[in-house]
Amino acid sequence: MTLDPNKTAFLFPGQGSQAVGMGRELAGAHPAAAAVYEQADELLGFRLSRLAWEGPEDELNDTINTQPALLVHSTAALFVLTEKLPGLKPRFVAGHSLGQLSALVAAGALDYPAALALTRRRGELMKAAGERHPGGMAAVLGLEIPAVEALCAEASNGDERVQVANDNCPGQVVVSGAGPALERLGPLAEAAGARKFVPLAVSIAAHSYLMEHARADFNTAVDAAGLADPAVPVVGNVEAAPLSTAAAIEADLKAQLTSRVRWTESIAFMIAAGVDTFVEIGTGEVLSALVRRIDRGASRITIGGPDDLTKV
Repeated sequence: MTLDPNKTAFLFPGQGSQAVGMGRELAGAHPAAAAVYEQADELLGFRLSRLAWEGPEDELNDTINTQPALLVHSTAALFVLTEKLPGLKPRFVAGHSLGQLSALVAAGALDYPAALALTRRRGELMKAAGERHPGGMAAVLGLEIPAVEALCAEASNGDERVQVANDNCPGQVVVSGAGPALERLGPLAEAAGARKFVPLAVSIAAHSYLMEHARADFNTAVDAAGLADPAVPVVGNVEAAPLSTAAAIEADLKAQLTSRVRWTESIAFMIAAGVDTFVEIGTGEVLSALVRRIDRGASRITIGGPDDLTKV
């Protein structure tokens, strides 16, 4: 497929896409990808490459490791893609939650070492917040945002609250918050006609008020990261609109930990702006599947392994 830069957006996955073996074949086939992994191992002070490629799975799934592992694979795939197609400048870039940091590398707003350090810190702070204020997350299938918001309000009580965390696509909403509120929400959602209410296997309540404990330290890390104005507009998770300055990116990143990921609106915005092809760069095909649910007419390409490069 020949990519029209004016009609192409790059997408970068977040947590949930990880898998043991991620990036191994790409690094084995392309020196540019291998160099990204070597630099990560050196900067982090441990063999992230071995963990990503060999496991164990439970250690890879620890958020302090998951987050940098996903960023490194996305960056490796990005660098190989840009080596193959030099000068390709997409219309927009966007990342789902953690993936927004990979998108910032693609946009030239954050260099790779700084993005890696910020990602690792993000994982550490989110894990610590989860240990201090335990919570959970669940997927609500078959209901739209207004209905889920109303049910969250009904299930919330005092300090036990639940809120929309991810608006992934029509009919797929992820909620996050205190365990008792989630327990109350399940029967309410089923009574309201939800097709399924599925608790997720996570120990943190991402994108909820329970991440407030991480906010101050994360804000400090963002301030120190050295953000620059992007060369390509970044569609932010919180704003669901283009971020064209370092200040706008900084504000979106700082709000992201406790705010909803407005993914459906983000994809819809890009489509309305003329994008018809979405290239998912990194591990898995989660975002491509969501794009399909949002607009079946949009083209989708995944770039994560060496064979994928034949698609473009």
